[in-house]
Amino acid sequence: MGDKNGQVVAGGNGQGNRLDQLILPSDVLIDKETDSLIICDGGNRRVVRWSRRSGRTQGEILIDNISCRGLAMDDQRYLYISDIEKHEVRRYQIGDKTGTIVAGGNGKGAGLNQLISPTYIFVDQQQTVYVSDYNNHRVMKWNKGAKEGIVVAGGQGQRSALTQLSYPSGLFVDTLGTIYVADYGNHRVMRCPKGAKQGTVIVGGNGRGERVTQLNYPVGLSFDRHGNLYVVDCGNNRVQRFSIE
Repeated sequence: MGDKNGQVVAGGNGQGNRLDQLILPSDVLIDKETDSLIICDGGNRRVVRWSRRSGRTQGEILIDNISCRGLAMDDQRYLYISDIEKHEVRRYQIGDKTGTIVAGGNGKGAGLNQLISPTYIFVDQQQTVYVSDYNNHRVMKWNKGAKEGIVVAGGQGQRSALTQLSYPSGLFVDTLGTIYVADYGNHRVMRCPKGAKQGTVIVGGNGRGERVTQLNYPVGLSFDRHGNLYVVDCGNNRVQRFSIE
């Protein structure tokens, strides 16, 4: 915290498919048990693990031939990966290459048992899977073992009303079931309380721009333990931190 310069922890050797390279990485998580990064290396159609221990200069492939976009890990260390080509989310044990479908997997569509290009995902302690259903402009909730999902945000068309989303991306769900979502196409971050019919704008929502009150295609979000919200403000080439009430 406070550093002006970052440190390369994966990739950094140009664009390519060698084990020391990445192409268009879109999501990353930390596996504390193995002290490693798990990275969605989307341009290479693979998920790789990169040890954080010093001296490691390349990653290892965990799963290949997958059009991955988002990652999550639950308390039992199951890995969840969204596939934007197969329109599904699968759960994997580390070392398993096949996985089990936990959301979607019924072709491309807007039915409750379908997804279109799912991107970011969040998994809670009950192994409930929340999915940003990107091209359906909604967030879906799939309870463990469910055959279809529940619309928990958006799903009312692609516009900017408080009941609507436009290409939802980064996702976080707190212990009360409140959903926070990067509303990419509307240049804002929305908060949707559990069971609510509409959300509230907590960041942005003042049009596309580079002022501190604006966002430009926000794509990722995360919270720290102090409740600060971090937003990957993609079109502005910056990460912003906000104090949320």
